[in-house]
Amino acid sequence: MPNSTANIWQTARFSLDLGPRPLVMGIVNATPDSFSDGGRHSAAAQACAHCDQLLAEGVDILDIGGESTRPGSLTPPVDVELERVLPVIRHAVTLGVPVSVDTSRAEVIAAALEAGADIVNDVRALRWPKALETVAGHARAGVCLMHMQGEPATMQQAPLYRDVVEEVRAFLHERLNALEAAGVAAERVVLDPGYGFGKSQEHNLSLFRLQPRLLQIGRPLLVGWSRKGTLGQLTGRPVDQRLPASVGAALAAVAHGARIVRVHDVAATVDALKVWNAAGLGMARPA
Repeated sequence: MPNSTANIWQTARFSLDLGPRPLVMGIVNATPDSFSDGGRHSAAAQACAHCDQLLAEGVDILDIGGESTRPGSLTPPVDVELERVLPVIRHAVTLGVPVSVDTSRAEVIAAALEAGADIVNDVRALRWPKALETVAGHARAGVCLMHMQGEPATMQQAPLYRDVVEEVRAFLHERLNALEAAGVAAERVVLDPGYGFGKSQEHNLSLFRLQPRLLQIGRPLLVGWSRKGTLGQLTGRPVDQRLPASVGAALAAVAHGARIVRVHDVAATVDALKVWNAAGLGMARPA
């Protein structure tokens, strides 16, 4: 795929060319209540060691979060979230790869960027107070805007759409426009359709099949299918047995135009994408 402005993701320290190959974002949950890993990395030392492990496995971006956003989860106090993520970010920024903070709070965004984070990955698309302004106040930090219907505590209680693809597309386009109006260059932004966030299995699969339509917005897609409930519904597997389904979903997401995949199982995904790249398979074009 030829290099162009549309393939560049500008972050605080790195200008990422998303054209040559899809990138792998590794999940570091510095939380005690993640749906996927049960708090195995909740202590700072454990989370830092997990960053080191993902680096050895070939990760391209580290994504560090201190708030569980599993269905039914509650938002922790801001001081707790800061205590969880800042020591891990300070370690991660020494490892030579871009570091993302998974948060919605302006206070955490500001502290994470001050600690050296490169990217803000926000499931609420910078809609919480002062979040957008905080990102706009940074000269180069990257941002991922995600679609979510509702809040984690209630988002899976009968989500409803007239046209899930069009509503997600319109939301992401509106949020991109809001950032550009605030002075955030489009090159700093990637978009996430938010699989599993306020969406039923039917919604997720409809959106997945028509994901290339989201490319019409003009920015790269970051997609997270790893270990999610729809994969469990499709396979009948519990969360700790969804590795094959997660890798399959990551490859399908890339086939449908994603340029970053956010995953728990970095080594397996990196290996699968090496085969994908060796086969010379290209990305999808807008429908």
